Amino acid sequence: MLSLPIDIQPKDAVKEIKEINDKVTKGLEFLSKLKDKDVDIGTAPKETVYTEDKMKLYHYLPTQKDLFKTPVIIIYALVNRYLVADLQEDRSMVRNLVNEGLDTYLIEWGDPAPADKYLTVDDYVNGYVDNCVDFLRERHGVDKVNVLGICQGGTLATCYSALHPDKVANLILTVTPIDFHAGRDKDNPDIGLLFRWGEGVDVDLMIDAYGNVPADVLNFTFLMVKPFALNFGKYHDMLDILDNEKAMLNFLRMEKWLFDGPDAAGEAYREFVRDFLRDNKLVRNEKIIGDQRVDLGNLTMPVLNCYATADHLVPPPCSRILGEKAGTKDYTEMAIPAGHIGIYVGGKAQKMLAPGIAEWLHKRA
Repeated sequence: MLSLPIDIQPKDAVKEIKEINDKVTKGLEFLSKLKDKDVDIGTAPKETVYTEDKMKLYHYLPTQKDLFKTPVIIIYALVNRYLVADLQEDRSMVRNLVNEGLDTYLIEWGDPAPADKYLTVDDYVNGYVDNCVDFLRERHGVDKVNVLGICQGGTLATCYSALHPDKVANLILTVTPIDFHAGRDKDNPDIGLLFRWGEGVDVDLMIDAYGNVPADVLNFTFLMVKPFALNFGKYHDMLDILDNEKAMLNFLRMEKWLFDGPDAAGEAYREFVRDFLRDNKLVRNEKIIGDQRVDLGNLTMPVLNCYATADHLVPPPCSRILGEKAGTKDYTEMAIPAGHIGIYVGGKAQKMLAPGIAEWLHKRA
């Protein structure tokens, strides 16, 4: 008789197959009735208060009577959408900030047209961001605003604050790369892998071929950082939640955000890969934007640097180096036990990130 390496009881196998079949059946019934509007993301109430080219500046409607006098402007990355900061009602950084009494604004970059392939980092930092800041300074009657950066948007926020310290009251960064060559782990080669790939890519050939870098190309790069977990593992794990409508909606919201990114303006992307990822000019105070050198020593305003302890895209050392480079005497770090995305959508992060930012700002109001 053939002996199997594991003991499989037929009745147990039949029971497990039936349970999986029931889950799949219920899940397919749920999915068949689902409409795109049911997978709602970015639902925090807001209004558009300023536009320029494709860019929009959103103002999130206050929920508190007593607001911080100095507004907060959120600068997001250029390579995906801001909606991870407002993924769903109970997991939304912007809702949490608003509920803490912060008068919150956010820049939505929009989708670059073919002609926008010539936009540079200077256009974004000294153009769009500076114009939004000046708009808020006039709107609120203040000399300075609070600047909050998310990921690559944090890098742009750092550059802006170093170039325009007279307009920035406080700088808050979240999972922001400053030293693009730090945090590499020989024992865990996937840590910091995205930055390694950025060094090796022929960015000139890519821009010459595409003009603007297609969103699908950008998304493929992110997914290949952890190919099994991000391409296969999550769909395998989805079997466990097929019969849970709330969990499935949460899963689909994340998928909707992941696969609905914008293209990247070609010249700005080329510049970012060349000067930041490959040559690591920011941390060396060698990056030139416009006709000015970005000197991190000019960051004399208070700085709050928030990083995720399990971040495989931007390892903590990439961010924490700013404590040694910034010129401020008021530098604070906040460690969030989460990954690169979990810092915005994780359960623990909801109780730590926005409340921690508000408390830090309150002490410096």
